[in-house]
Formats: sequence, structure tokens, C-alpha cells
Amino acid sequence: MTSEPARPGRVKYVLFDVDGTLIDAVGNQRKVWGTWAERYGLDPDGVYEVALRTRPMETFAQVAADRDPHECLAMLHELEDEDVRSGVYAAFDGASELLRGLPLGSWALVTSNYEHRVRGRFLRTGLPVPGVIVDAAAVEEGKPSPVPYLLAAERLGAEPGDCLVIEDAPSGVRSGLRAGMTVWGVNAVAAVEGVHRHFVSLREAVPHILAFASGRDGKAAA
Repeated sequence: MTSEPARPGRVKYVLFDVDGTLIDAVGNQRKVWGTWAERYGLDPDGVYEVALRTRPMETFAQVAADRDPHECLAMLHELEDEDVRSGVYAAFDGASELLRGLPLGSWALVTSNYEHRVRGRFLRTGLPVPGVIVDAAAVEEGKPSPVPYLLAAERLGAEPGDCLVIEDAPSGVRSGLRAGMTVWGVNAVAAVEGVHRHFVSLREAVPHILAFASGRDGKAAA
């Protein structure tokens, strides 16, 4: 799949996913889901494998169909909030340099999590927080719908064709592509289907993202 290169002379924008892209939260997610599973007498490993592929309400339907899904969700949110307060988080190598190197007002976060948790994680890892955060509460349709990324562009005053999406997950990649944006994948050995460029690590992508943001990257659509 190809995308039109960012137009010369126009401001370029970068839209970031958070978990798995800027912050390594795999251990935290496994711990939260493991604790949740134990509260309901379920196998932690089995529940986590389902949770990796589905949204929470879909996970509950598969692993705890006899339980009240709203009660299940309330418990999950309680555990996630506690993890933000007490868990150990790490930003991926290059994340701080990258975010601090982008012009103010030229980037946003687009996450399936909630803004207060993102802010807590950024505070814990020392990452700067942008003016625009599109979270799960901001949209009725989450990724892979294009709505979250389109809303972020709207709030930045950007055209989709001037936006670069940085993602690590298939649903996020599809969301960015469906929004008509350039999409680069990071932090995976193999490229997610559809990405315009792929980087094994965020660190590897940093100079290229900064070049895109400054209009100096001639491979935006490669």
C-alpha cells in the first residue's frame, strides 16, 4: 500500500500510539490481567492470551460469560488504576529524545487506554505530555476504526495527508491507514501488514520520525 508523500511547505504532524509504542507496558498488562483472573478463579495465562486479542468486554464474554461484565470491567479498571500508581514502567529507548525533539503542537497521543492513566504513566517515565490526547472516552469507535486518528488530526488542525502514525499493533495500523495517513510500525521483529515503513525498534525510527516532522524525509511513503 502506498500513501501520498507529505506535501512540501506544510506542517507535518506525528500521532503516537502509547502502550507498546512509547511505553513498554507488557509486564504491567500481564500482571493486571493475572490479578483479575485470580480474583475470579480463572487461569491467568489463559485469560491473558484472550485479552491480547480482544477488547475487555469481549474478553469477559469469552472467559467469564457467567459474570456481570460491568462488574468485571469495574474490577479491571480498579486494578489498572492501582498499577499506574504503584507499578514499574519504562519508556522505550529513544522515546524521550523523540518527543522532546518534536515541535510543540505538532504531535498527539492516540490511545485505547484512558487519559488519566496515560498521564500517570508519562509522569512516572518522565515523558512530556502533548496538548492533544485522544483516549477511549473521546470516541465511540475505537481502533481499528479511523475515528480516533481522524479526531486527533482535527484537534491539531491537521489534514490526514500531513500526518504520520506510529504504531505497534495491527488494529492501530489499520486505524491509521483507514484514516488516510502514513503509517510506520515499530517495536516488532516482523512488519505489521500494511505499514509504509517498518522499524524493529523505536530507537531505530527516531531520526526518521524527526526528519518527517521537519519535512526532510524523502521516504515518507516508501
